[in-house]
Amino acid sequence: MNWFIAVLKKYATFSGRAQRAEYWFFVLFYILIFIGLTIIDSVTGTLNPLYGFGLLGGLFALSMLIPSIAVGVRRLHDTGRSGWWMLLALVPLIGGIILLVFFCLDSQPGDNAHGPNPKAVAA
Repeated sequence: MNWFIAVLKKYATFSGRAQRAEYWFFVLFYILIFIGLTIIDSVTGTLNPLYGFGLLGGLFALSMLIPSIAVGVRRLHDTGRSGWWMLLALVPLIGGIILLVFFCLDSQPGDNAHGPNPKAVAA
């Protein structure tokens, strides 16, 4: 949960680097919270089965849009890529697969153009 809160503290920070743990723990807690809100939406009757989310889930997804993009850009920076690679998400299927591979790659060792290696800073 600390990683999720750390990402929220850097709400719209697109500079710097994010190690794999920061990105994937953010994604994990995002999904868990979204599932919980979807269950609440289902119980309260605000779930729209056509779209797959309701009022609370939609508000949560909208509020997490900027932090999600920001941590994705920082994760790409950690692998030595520009944040503009996030635009691959707009390419159906192939773009998502390529981004998944990039997000799974290890950090670029040492410093790069986007800052010091977060693993080295944490150690």
